[in-house]
Amino acid sequence: MTSLNRTTSALLLALAAGTTLSACAPLLIGGAIWGGSMVVTDRRTSGTQIDDQAIELKSVRRIADVIGDRGHVNVTSYNRLVLVTGEVPTEADKAAVEQAVARIDNVRSIVNELTLTAPSSLSARSNDTLLTSKVKASMVDAKDIQANAYKVVTERSIVYLMGRVTEREAGRAADISRGVSGVQKVVKVFDVVSEGELSDTQPKTLAKP
Repeated sequence: MTSLNRTTSALLLALAAGTTLSACAPLLIGGAIWGGSMVVTDRRTSGTQIDDQAIELKSVRRIADVIGDRGHVNVTSYNRLVLVTGEVPTEADKAAVEQAVARIDNVRSIVNELTLTAPSSLSARSNDTLLTSKVKASMVDAKDIQANAYKVVTERSIVYLMGRVTEREAGRAADISRGVSGVQKVVKVFDVVSEGELSDTQPKTLAKP
């Protein structure tokens, strides 16, 4: 069984298990326990989180079908808004990747940030991983934003920020990210909502049944 198939199978098994839980059994979704006393931290609905995972999984196969091993492509979905990053050799490949992802169920919008160049080196990707960790740590240290509300993606030292946030939160996260040593640029790929809209998804403590 391929790695992709194993991951897909694991996701389906997790979903099936979730439907058989009793009313008092805790269910782990988005880093929070439903039916226990932990706090819900993900601003997406559970259904949207599942859609985002499915979009990312399906993208791997769809992209392989259209460009093979030409290029290095990453797909990140948040609230069904899809960010495509990495490197491909031609404009035709860039367009083919976007079209392939657009045909996946539940994709709401695509931000295509593919660069026309040779694939990044392993050392560059390692540096990107380190920068992502530094940005996330800086958000936690800041104390005045909810760090778990953001998804951070780094490609070629460019930091992409995703999440369902207010204008204030978007600006604050961008400022924090720009202050991290080694970050060359910050790109905001947010779903911006009003304070009123956000209040409906603020973390709530769930009582035990």
